[in-house]
Amino acid sequence: MTVFRYKAVIPGNKIFMREYELETRMSLFKLHEFLDRDLGFSPDQMTMFETLSGKGEIMRRIGLFDFGDGSMDKVSVEDAFKDGAAVRYVYNMGKGLFLELRFVSEAEYSPRRSYPVLVAEKGRNPDQFSSVYEDYGEFSDSGSSQPDVQEDAFDVDELPEGEEAV
Repeated sequence: MTVFRYKAVIPGNKIFMREYELETRMSLFKLHEFLDRDLGFSPDQMTMFETLSGKGEIMRRIGLFDFGDGSMDKVSVEDAFKDGAAVRYVYNMGKGLFLELRFVSEAEYSPRRSYPVLVAEKGRNPDQFSSVYEDYGEFSDSGSSQPDVQEDAFDVDELPEGEEAV
């Protein structure tokens, strides 16, 4: 069985990155479902894959429905990636937002793994409905992306009976 490692990036953005290992025989539909879950996207939105030439020109559009180049459930990862230098996962068609998936290397198959699998990540997930990618966690002074919690948020008098302030 062949497994390839792909890097997902938002072109022009140095904060976001994901690396995935994919079985080459799996369908683009299975990859689409995995990306939606991994990135926290709404599953009821129209998405598609676009294969790109070495010059960055769109060669094929592969959607949930056949646009003329096949549908996600009929096209394998291997078939989609063989023609192009990269593949785009368009997750918001109205705003033209996409991740670019680029080949990194061949990976060793492990029978104990369930593919596809996330193997590396950097930055927060993009917001599927926002026009821009924002990751404020990278710029916070404390180094944590968690918001500051006020320790004494309640007066003891405001707590329900039987609960005490810590």
